[in-house]
Amino acid sequence: MSYRAGGPRIPTTEGVVEGRWRTGLAEFRGIAYARPPVGELRFAAPAAPSRWEGTRRATEFGPPPPQSGPVQAESARDADWLTLNVCTPDPGVAGLPVLVWIPGGAYITAVGSDPTYDPAGLCEAGLVVVSLNYRVGVEGFALLDGAPPNRGLLDQVAALGWVQRNIARFGGDPARVTVAGQSAGAGSIAALLTMEPARGLFRRAITHSVPGNYCSRALAEQVAAALADRRGRAPTSTALSEVDPWRLADELTALNADLSADREHWGRLAQVGVAACPVVDGDVLSETPWSALTGGRASGVELLVGHTRDEFRLFTVMAGRVGTFTDQDAHTALDLFAPPPDGADAYRAAFPRATPEELLETVSSDALFRMPSLHLARANAVAGGTSFLFELCLASRTFGGVLGACHSLDVSLAFGTLDSPTGRQVFGDPPSPEVLRVSQELQQAWARFAATGDPGWAAHRPDQRLTRVLDARSRTTPYPEEASRQIWEDHTPARFDIGTSSA
Repeated sequence: MSYRAGGPRIPTTEGVVEGRWRTGLAEFRGIAYARPPVGELRFAAPAAPSRWEGTRRATEFGPPPPQSGPVQAESARDADWLTLNVCTPDPGVAGLPVLVWIPGGAYITAVGSDPTYDPAGLCEAGLVVVSLNYRVGVEGFALLDGAPPNRGLLDQVAALGWVQRNIARFGGDPARVTVAGQSAGAGSIAALLTMEPARGLFRRAITHSVPGNYCSRALAEQVAAALADRRGRAPTSTALSEVDPWRLADELTALNADLSADREHWGRLAQVGVAACPVVDGDVLSETPWSALTGGRASGVELLVGHTRDEFRLFTVMAGRVGTFTDQDAHTALDLFAPPPDGADAYRAAFPRATPEELLETVSSDALFRMPSLHLARANAVAGGTSFLFELCLASRTFGGVLGACHSLDVSLAFGTLDSPTGRQVFGDPPSPEVLRVSQELQQAWARFAATGDPGWAAHRPDQRLTRVLDARSRTTPYPEEASRQIWEDHTPARFDIGTSSA
């Protein structure tokens, strides 16, 4: 990377920020879009950022919020979590399309500074790219008495408000904002599509691997009570404000590990292994995105949505379970995730030669990511939007090919960060010509969609169900997971609730 002396300066609504030059791009890091959520602001809705005099350096990423889970980023004990980063090809121009990246990580980890999300390639394609941190885990999604629900989603709304106020000063067009995310980031965006405070803050959306886990208020209350009980506290914002945020994050990690021991109590959460997710609370999030869109209570947008072919394989590998699943494991997964009343039998009939592992991975991939993504595309079209669908079938060849075309494989392809640690790990060093071609196609699709609303292939409509299959030889075909689509035809994703069966 090459740098120029003397950083670019931009006057924001709160004060002047000075960034840095990087290979011709102007980059600004760690800009506060809300006040640190500490003291009286802990577990509160995001508060407007403070103004400052003079010039504030914006060359270092802000610290991530407390993270949970077995894999998490290092986090300094600095509570200035609510920051964003801007990279622009030219702050002196006007009207460039804007892409706002909302990172994902099962709603328990999210780090906007991950090298996989390096914006340089997308900026060189003509986009102003914004990435952000928001509260996750207990801080962002635990349902606590005395605190607004879904604080992580409210953080994202606050960040999008900052973009509307300021992005024109960085060369962006506030009328051409595209929100993009993968996994929990995509699930967040699905929620934003239906939230009243988010209306008018973005024009288009890109969602990769939309998760189906939104929980009921009753289940969220059960989770909050279990978390608080681990610390001998009441599940209230006042009581838990006395507990160190990183200690609470560790308690969530421990609770997640214990979920599978009591499937009767935790239902589908036990199979997912993560207790934190957006809550259908009746206020911030009044219903699931699919029911809101199909019921006419939210308007459709220009939407690019996709999933990978082998979504659940990543979790099989991470758990060390490849080749170990039994008939009972498959039976449990089908009971929890296949749509009632006959979904389990439908899967066995549709995949008669499948092994227990193949059945488990298929129904888990469908219930958690593939069918929520497909149904979001359909619901958005019903709500008057235009949906474009893709499936990533290009498989990783590293680790003996065990990953297949797994969850999250598409992120480094879209950003063009094949030389990042994650990119090298899943695609090798150097990547194959096929990987380079798919990366170029997906990155160009993102840039074109953000600029024009058209990724370069036909829209997905109920009569044709056209889908772009990204592979060594990409092609546009009818939806490739037809057997699964038929099983789920009349079963849109429903809230996770107390109990064991799928909705």
